[in-house]
Amino acid sequence: MAESTSSKTPQIENGTQEPPEAPEDTKFSLENILGDNHDAVERPESKRQELDASSTAAEGWDEETVDRPTTEGYCVECEDQPAQIRCDDCQDDYCEVCFAAQHRKGTRRKHITKPLAVHLPRKPPSEQNGDSTEARDGEKTDEDDDVDMADESDIELERIDTGLQTSRAKNALGTQPVVGSKVGEWFVERSKYIPLRLSLGERKYLRLLDAALQVSEYTDKIDTIGFGLSKTKRIVLQIRELCAILSGLVLSADYKLGQSLFTDRDFQRNEQFYQDIFELGRRHKIMNPDKMRTTYGKLIYLLQDSQSPEVKDMLNFTCVKPIKTVYSVLEERGATGLLRDDLITLATMEIYSDGRTRREVQKDIKAKERAIEVLSARYQCDGLSQEKVRQCIYSIGDNHAFLRTNRDPCDRMIAYLKQYFHPTQAKNTKHSLAIRSGKGGARLSHDHAKQYAYVLQSLTLWREILHDMFRLWSLTEQDLLSETVSYRLRDTGQGLNRVQAAPKTLRMMHTILHRAQQSVGSWVGSSAIHMGDHNVPNALMFIDKYSQIYRILLPICNTLRHIPIIAEKPALRSYIDDEFGSEEGCILEILTDFFRHGFDGSGADNFFDAGSCIDGRLTSAWNWCAQLEKKRYFPVFLLTGFVGFDGEW
Repeated sequence: MAESTSSKTPQIENGTQEPPEAPEDTKFSLENILGDNHDAVERPESKRQELDASSTAAEGWDEETVDRPTTEGYCVECEDQPAQIRCDDCQDDYCEVCFAAQHRKGTRRKHITKPLAVHLPRKPPSEQNGDSTEARDGEKTDEDDDVDMADESDIELERIDTGLQTSRAKNALGTQPVVGSKVGEWFVERSKYIPLRLSLGERKYLRLLDAALQVSEYTDKIDTIGFGLSKTKRIVLQIRELCAILSGLVLSADYKLGQSLFTDRDFQRNEQFYQDIFELGRRHKIMNPDKMRTTYGKLIYLLQDSQSPEVKDMLNFTCVKPIKTVYSVLEERGATGLLRDDLITLATMEIYSDGRTRREVQKDIKAKERAIEVLSARYQCDGLSQEKVRQCIYSIGDNHAFLRTNRDPCDRMIAYLKQYFHPTQAKNTKHSLAIRSGKGGARLSHDHAKQYAYVLQSLTLWREILHDMFRLWSLTEQDLLSETVSYRLRDTGQGLNRVQAAPKTLRMMHTILHRAQQSVGSWVGSSAIHMGDHNVPNALMFIDKYSQIYRILLPICNTLRHIPIIAEKPALRSYIDDEFGSEEGCILEILTDFFRHGFDGSGADNFFDAGSCIDGRLTSAWNWCAQLEKKRYFPVFLLTGFVGFDGEW
């Protein structure tokens, strides 16, 4: 009887019985598993129940496994940005950044897409309670107020950054209006991140702050291991000491104000004074990256520690206040119409003297001065004097000067690349951009066409970063001074550093990278962005790294521009002709070497930290600068007035 039952009910190796009614080609057997129709194989019911039971028992919170409903109208990937593209193959909606990241390679590149209507979706019902009509219509959807800075919806700003039109804006953020054109919302969006220029009285206190930070040993005593007191007590002690030094310096400079600070030595009552003096130091640094090079790090780390809840409880006051921007000053007095006035382009324009007569320059200066006077008289009101309006206009002009000094060298290098080199083939082997790993210190292997594209996209990315540098700096301070994201002290191989995540800065960098990728079409190398690791420990290191780009490119551009000038002297022309053949030969040799070995993946201490990642490109350029003295054309740099990549030019 047992024999008969066993013959009618076949068993597999592990002893699990298949249901008798299952077809032959769906039984759970080794032959069917290894066959072509393995997707139709039914798994044993007992095993299915065991797996279901174990998954239920082990169920816990996980970002990837929790079945959370996706908000309609938002990206299915990041879930916090409005959907802009629908993929018909994936049947999902994406924002532009996430779609580009998910569909950049492989078969996904061939997926069929269609654009979605550009609008800001409504918030989930749970978040709509209490919202104003304007907020529900898309005027304000971001409620991230953890750092009180003048900031509207990140969603709308990122859409403008990526070149999309908004209901109000007529100019993309990257397209600066020219004189005589309609300005639209360009200056409105830009001014939200332009710090207000310091007044004469504020500069006096800036010097006091810088002097106090010069003698402070804050980071030496806080960022160390094995100290007597607890870290919180050390932080409070150092902050109080710095405030006491500031009070003493203020007393020597302004006796009446200093006397009020010393009346009862109550730091809490003088909270507004210390907030103001720390804020103007941060504001000055953003507009002048060359200044406070040794003291800004102490200041921002001190403010970072002061945001800790334990430190706040012991200090009984906070040291941080929002940065004063052009937009915040004008919005407070209801004078934002200044930023939409078409005269603002004339009042803030840069006046160049190269190749122009003295009469033309004087004419532009007079026109600019008249525009400033007209605007200051038109928009003065209660609480906003003409002098304050001029200060706002001058601050926007400072932004244009910043862009000319920092961003324009990238444009000039891109122009040199396109002028002297062919995109796909070299004119001759001597001026080919091809590099090979291990030759000349290179870590990458590219032919001429690939290296041309690699250099072009790197310079384009740097240009986009510098164009949005003020906004990146604002997000950097929000990340550094966040009360929710803490740091840890870690040996990164370059000493003890504060390793801290920077989610807002990283998100903005991905947006800028996506914009650069769209601009150049294809992408060569890695698109990894280091942030919060041993390469780039925190947002301060990141912003400091990219604020040095002009220190590399500006001396090179100045040298190339002055070569025809020095060649006018017979002795120097003879030297250039003997060594390089001609002026153009000299320029070509400098550019060829820079485009080869300034972008060859070199410069790191080990193989893993070098290469083609976003930060590795800048590391290679710095490595080329360090070896300039060994180059054959180094005397040409000296003849054109070059003194170093860290000096004045």
